Amino acid sequence: MLAAENDVIPGAKVGGIGDVVRDIPRALADKNTRVSVIIPAYGAFHERADAVAIATFTTQYRGSAQRIELHEVSPGRDHNVRYFVLHHPLFAAGGKGRVYCDDDASQPFATDANKFALFSTAALSAITSGNIEPVDVLHLHDWHSALAVALIRFDPAFESLRNTHTVFSIHNLALQGIRPFAEHASSLQAWFPHLHYDPVYLADPRWPHCVNPVAAAIRLADKVHTVSPTYAQEILRPNDAATGFHGGEGLEADLQLAAHQGKLVGIINGIDYPATKGVAKTAHQSTPSRLGWQEFVRQLGSEVLKVIARQSSLRAVDYVAHQRILSQTQQKRPAHIMTSVGRLTDQKMALLLQIGDDGRMPLDKLLDSISGRGVFFLLGSGDTALEKQCQDIAARHAHLIFINQYSVKLSELLFANGDLFLMPSSFEPCGISQMLAMKDGQPCLAHAVGGLRDTISDSTDGFLFEGDSMETQAKALLQQTKAVMHMREKEPDKFTRIASQAREKRFDWSDSAQRYKTELYS
Repeated sequence: MLAAENDVIPGAKVGGIGDVVRDIPRALADKNTRVSVIIPAYGAFHERADAVAIATFTTQYRGSAQRIELHEVSPGRDHNVRYFVLHHPLFAAGGKGRVYCDDDASQPFATDANKFALFSTAALSAITSGNIEPVDVLHLHDWHSALAVALIRFDPAFESLRNTHTVFSIHNLALQGIRPFAEHASSLQAWFPHLHYDPVYLADPRWPHCVNPVAAAIRLADKVHTVSPTYAQEILRPNDAATGFHGGEGLEADLQLAAHQGKLVGIINGIDYPATKGVAKTAHQSTPSRLGWQEFVRQLGSEVLKVIARQSSLRAVDYVAHQRILSQTQQKRPAHIMTSVGRLTDQKMALLLQIGDDGRMPLDKLLDSISGRGVFFLLGSGDTALEKQCQDIAARHAHLIFINQYSVKLSELLFANGDLFLMPSSFEPCGISQMLAMKDGQPCLAHAVGGLRDTISDSTDGFLFEGDSMETQAKALLQQTKAVMHMREKEPDKFTRIASQAREKRFDWSDSAQRYKTELYS
């Protein structure tokens, strides 16, 4: 597996790819499969105390032989799984240990595209040089490693891999790593001046003078994998700005052809479930009971303070969040605790923050509907403009506690202690937050798209809403919120059954791994 992230290595995770690349190799290993995972070292991970130097080799990049170091991290950590990192100075272009770079909008992906182009050829060279055991299946994750399948097709150096079975996984179709074919320092010609290729396989369908790694992988890989079945169907349709629908992101024709060829497969991701020591996991295994209100807010406040203490300066948004959490220690438990955890992006927040005909945002209206009987904990960071919007809304609503941070401990506290988890994504290839909330017995209120539709059964183990425009979706969200609050107050036994069924539901990596073997790798 080639990927940009791997959460087995602390610091090597930014998003959902890191979770998948951490978990699925172990699940495959349990099914008698040997897995090697390769990511860039980002100038840091090869220096870990548990990293062992394996080999040094060269690969062709920018017209010269580049020296690459191969290191294995935590040898023997997991049976049948090996974790490798590749070191080259370019992989630390964003700073030591930083996975992604932030480029100017005028040249999106330029720096990351440079380093991931080198990563793709370096990883293939690590395989062909014999420093990694022979490969039956090469599994590429998202655009960061997508060029590898094009190099196998067109670079003579990798001719020995042309019969290797290739799989391309789409985690985020909206990010495609598009760069010019030529005449730029971050272009295919600059990276691989020796490459003789057919642009028909590599060109972006909208900008034919540009190479699109994702389009190339969809066209050239033996299998194309999405991380939920519904999302595999949604991406066959074009985007529709009028309705807010996110489909093929410009690649729907290539995806339709892949589906026609029988090589497009949707398999839902999984999560890990707790197991009692010495006892096999069961579908009915319970999670720890929830904290009392005072203990919950005490722990939440303590963790927020720890996060703030690691920063060089105190931001107003962090101070307000901490003070509001402290004020809750003097209050009784509210009737409703709503939670939301995730990156602040248009994908996650557009429905809540759009301006309606009345000049107000749905999030304002949602907060009005629970005023005096509920508290909403919103945990997330990301787009600075969206962060500012959430901060402004929190200033208007004292019962919105906006924690503009991220930590595993904070998210775990919210997953385990909320009454209703909100996930109004405009699109969702799979989603993991809803699974983690359900695991802890917190039902989810979610937009019926992608993996959210595949994991939540409306009024059985959670709640779904939908609509044919962003306006109707927002109205449906507010109506469903009102209905759920009414159920919790007037029909608590019914809500308790739904919460129990959410806790019982399972998305086991073992099931996904079996489907990987039979539907992707065979």
